[in-house]
Order: sequence, then structure tokens, then C-alpha cells
Amino acid sequence: MTGSTASLSVEPYVEQGGPDDADISDHDVWAQNVPHATFTRLRREEPVAWIEERDGGRGYWAVTRYADAIAVSRDTETFTSADGIRLEDMDPEETEARRTMMETDPPDHTRFRRLVSRGFTPRVVATYEAAIRGLAADVLDQAVSKGRFDVVEEVAKELPMRMLGRMLGTSDDDGHRLVHWGDALLGNTDPEFTDHVVDQVDTDAFRMMPFRSPAAIEIFEYAERMAAERRANPTDDVISQLLAPTSTGEPLSDLEFKNFFTLVIAAGNDTTRYSITHGLWVLLHHPHLFTAWRDAHLAGHAELTLSAVEEVLRTGSVTTHFRRTATRDTTLGGQQIKAGDKVVIYFLSANHDEDQFPHPFRFDLARTGNDHMAFGLRGPHLCLGAWLARMELKVVFEELLSRVVRVEQDGPIERLRSNFISGIKHLPIKILETA
Repeated sequence: MTGSTASLSVEPYVEQGGPDDADISDHDVWAQNVPHATFTRLRREEPVAWIEERDGGRGYWAVTRYADAIAVSRDTETFTSADGIRLEDMDPEETEARRTMMETDPPDHTRFRRLVSRGFTPRVVATYEAAIRGLAADVLDQAVSKGRFDVVEEVAKELPMRMLGRMLGTSDDDGHRLVHWGDALLGNTDPEFTDHVVDQVDTDAFRMMPFRSPAAIEIFEYAERMAAERRANPTDDVISQLLAPTSTGEPLSDLEFKNFFTLVIAAGNDTTRYSITHGLWVLLHHPHLFTAWRDAHLAGHAELTLSAVEEVLRTGSVTTHFRRTATRDTTLGGQQIKAGDKVVIYFLSANHDEDQFPHPFRFDLARTGNDHMAFGLRGPHLCLGAWLARMELKVVFEELLSRVVRVEQDGPIERLRSNFISGIKHLPIKILETA
């Protein structure tokens, strides 16, 4: 790959202003900006820090360094997923009613994962490239022709939705409904996406539903209809895979299927959407990176796109954290953790850990050794859709760079109000020159 290091990188890629004592559990903090200054201080001064929760929660330990995050992720006996993966406290009845693959530990986690893992391996995902490229080309042709548009609505939301529909065997019309419901789930703290904002209105009536959201009821009803259709006429899509018996002959229960289907809807669109948007936002703020990446792509340097995608994923870290619960008294980062304490791994902070990533606030298109945690944890909980998300990012940026020479931001961004998903929900752009 030719070109100077300076032309392929920028430091810092984002301003780290603001207070270094922000409440990282506060949704409104994240709606304003990513609290990088606070995470930088915590990594330096208190890498395992006790956080009092603003909404009356019982508090938790925030794990902000990469090495500690790895240690917690690997020790599933001491740090369990079975009591929930988000900050929300649930009683045993709620926990059981809302359990998905993510709220399990091996061997139960392994049973869930085997049902659909064959459709998400690197080898199988590679066979999707032509389909993804066709979808991306169609989405971008329509968007770019408008000249000015919200890239989230026209591109970043559309491509993952259409690809998810192909894998589920649903239509684009159904896909738009599923994305709308998925937004209400993962965006359950943002008034734009739901009338039932969990920290602002009483959602107790929905406490047995995923994300305490009435949208889950509609997803459950849709899942039941799809299950009936697939049982009558099985196909080779993800829904049929979920309904098939396991190697031991046991199918998922109806509740397990509906919860798993809901997880696929919630996670299969939003995280990729916000990763695409983050990557473009960085390029808009540093146009020389857009030019450098485009030049490399047109010159056939495919390896740069691969490394650039990993840098987009690292710096974006859309899923900011996952929670674990201590099963016994232990010590972590010099802190005494008690059995039952919530222990929260902040991937976003770990991915900016100075001890793991040289110059972590340098956005480097050609960064090597980029062993980030954007897809969660090592071992059994590594994101099932990691390779599909990588493929979608790779293709959408290649197709964008093939069509657009110059582009600029065309208005202020709006960020999602969520301490769980870090994302730009609106990014207006203007195409200045096409290829």
C-alpha cells in the first residue's frame, strides 16, 4: 500500500472535551456526546470504578481497561450473563421471561448458538457478498441521486434492513415494520423511537417483554405467524433454522423462539446502521481520509478497506457495554467485588485503552494489530453477526467510494439517547461531486 502514514490517519479523530466526571449511566449524557474524557480519566485513575445509577438502580462496577474486560469475559463461572446483560435490574420472573441466548452461559449458550451459527460463519458470509453488493448499489444509487439526504434514513438503515430481510425470508415492506419495532426496542430510552421511554413513563405493564417495550408484543405476534408459515413450508432461512430441532432433537420452546427472533430484529439492524454512520461521520470531519480511502479503493488496494473497516468498528464501539453479575466474592482491578454485584464491561472504553492501542484516538485507515472488542467478548459471547456486519460495512463503503468524490455534512447530527447503544441517529449530508 503506497502513501504516507499521515495521509491515512488523523489524531485526534474526535474532540475529547467536556467534563471528565460525567455520569456514564445517564442517557442524556450520551445524547450530547460520547463521554471519552470521563473514560480516559477512569482508565488512568480508577479502572474498576463504582458507579451510582442516576435512575435509582443499585449501582455497578464499571470495567474500563482492555485487560480487565478480557479477564471478565473469559471467566463465565465468576461473572455470569444469566442475570442480565444491561444495567436494568430484573427480578427472577422477568429475567426468565425475557431470556435470550445472550443471557445464558455455556452449555445453554452453546445450544442456542448452534441453531443458527452455520449461517454466519466467515465462509458462508462470503457467499452473501454479491447479494449485499447489489442491495448496496441500489440503495446508494437512489440516495446519491437526491444530492442532499439523511444518510441514516436513506443508506445506513436501509442496507442492513434489506439484508436482514433476505436472511429471514421477509419482504422489504415487512422489513420496514421490523426495523420500526427494533428501533423501539433498542431505542427504548429515546422519545423519538417510542412513547414508552423506560426512564420517563411507567412501563411496568410490559416488564415481562423484551426491553420492557410494547413493540415486543407486535414482534412476538409477527414471529408466531412466520413460525406457522415455516413449519408448514420450511425454507433455508434463519427462521427455519431456529425452528429446527437441535442435535439432541429438542427444538426451541415457543418463548425461546420469540425471544431469539426479537434479538435478531433488535441487533441485526441497529448496530450495523450506527457503525456505518459513525464511519462516514469521521470521514466527513476529516475529508483527507475520505480521499485517501477512495484513492486506495480505486487503485485496487483491498487490504486498506479491510483495515479501515476494523478502525470504524473500534472507534465506533456501538454497543457501549455488556453487564455481568458476580457469582462469588472476588477481586478485580484492586477492588473487592461481592457476589451479586453488577460488573459492566465498557467495550467503548476498552477499545480506546492506551495500553492496548497505540494512539487510541488516532483514526488510522491502515492500523494493524487491531484486536478490538466492538463485537463484544472473546469466547462464547462473540457477536454471532460479526462477519456479516464486517461484510456490510466493507461493501457499503466500497460502493460509496466508487460513486462519490466529495461530500460534506449538511446540518447538525442528532445522537441516540441511550447509555447502551452509542449512535448518530440523524446525519444530513450533501453530495458535492460524483464519479
